[in-house]
Amino acid sequence: MDNRQAIGSWLSGPRAAAEEMGVDFGYPGQQLGLPQSGPGSVARFGRRLGALAVDWIGCQLIAYGLITHGELAKAGNWTLGLFVVLAILTVGTVGFTPGKRILGLRVISQNGGRLGLPRVVLRTVLLALVIPALVWDRDGRGLHDRLSGAVQVRI
Repeated sequence: MDNRQAIGSWLSGPRAAAEEMGVDFGYPGQQLGLPQSGPGSVARFGRRLGALAVDWIGCQLIAYGLITHGELAKAGNWTLGLFVVLAILTVGTVGFTPGKRILGLRVISQNGGRLGLPRVVLRTVLLALVIPALVWDRDGRGLHDRLSGAVQVRI
């Protein structure tokens, strides 16, 4: 490795530098035994963010229009509360929220089964804290999914 490669490696990050040295990370979900693409593969960040936005906007509309009757200052806390209840009820029963269903995603246990209610509650509380969702592993799972033993897959 010459000096230009050593100096420039910090721009591309440690993963790119390791890949240039021959380390094979595989594809997201390979360690979990999931396919590389298609149904059952790990959901990508864009779809997960889109599903979160659909759910959040829906909860915000309900909070603003039905609960606070147009008081914007009170709608924020109600939105978060509605989001937590929506996520626990829907992921705990059918495995997806309305936003996840619209974008073709499902939350499953990392060993392929349904996610139990205690793990759904843990996942949702960690998601509501925001920070755990911003820390990812090499499979693209947020810390909230990893700690609850969940993975979001494409339907």
